[in-house]
Amino acid sequence: MGASNELGEFLRARRARLLPGDVGLPSGTGLRRIPGLRREEVAALAGISIDYYIRLEQGKETNPSTAVLDALTSALRLNEDEHSHLCALATYLAQRPSHRPARRSRTVRPGIRQLLETLRPCPAYVLNATSDILAANPEGLALLAGITDWPADRRNTTRYTFLHPGARTLFADWDKAAVGSVAQLRTAVAADPEAPELLALVEELTAGSPEFAGLWHRYDVRHRRSEQKTFHHPQVGEVTFAYEVVGLDEDGQRMTIYQAAPGSGDHDAMTLLSLAVSE
Repeated sequence: MGASNELGEFLRARRARLLPGDVGLPSGTGLRRIPGLRREEVAALAGISIDYYIRLEQGKETNPSTAVLDALTSALRLNEDEHSHLCALATYLAQRPSHRPARRSRTVRPGIRQLLETLRPCPAYVLNATSDILAANPEGLALLAGITDWPADRRNTTRYTFLHPGARTLFADWDKAAVGSVAQLRTAVAADPEAPELLALVEELTAGSPEFAGLWHRYDVRHRRSEQKTFHHPQVGEVTFAYEVVGLDEDGQRMTIYQAAPGSGDHDAMTLLSLAVSE
């Protein structure tokens, strides 16, 4: 994955998405050899020298200032999540090799496990930064139909989305689920690009799924937030849940909780799912 130059690869990917007209520059004449903005155009927009910008992309400049990062954010038209990602990559780069994040714990506190039970019949599970399922209530596992076919240490929502055959029919909008899954995983790269578990997962999914490989190299980044998701579930039929993602401040852990309005058909389907796992 080229973790040592993740910042440079992110910058290259983002400038490749922009045309001169997108940033108020003249298009010029003739064909461009590469898509997107040229390095000198990004440097000019950010108010930095072309030499300095080239060093950033090459990974030779390891400590860009906050002002430079803000200027690049403006030049590349980054949104809030992308700006945070850029800053996190720069922070990691500045700390290497003197700082290496400790291996993140997979332990889920007893209070969080109790909360998973309290939330029933709402499906819920706890994920780590790389989207491994660390804990779940029965409905949470049942919602991801077929994931229990895999041993516990293989249960990962990104792996499920791309490699489990049931995911293609479970998610009503598989393409949207796939894009969101990869964008979320990308955010984990900034915190620790050299995490062995992250590198192994990306290698596995790149080899096993052309769709994942294509999305991974787009460098989309996005934190999971509140949304709705529709499922074609083999046990309860079509159901739409609103879900919330709650950060737990425990080594990058987060909890995903699916809900439906009481009295709705979707709530009835959720109750049916709960009854099915209680039998």
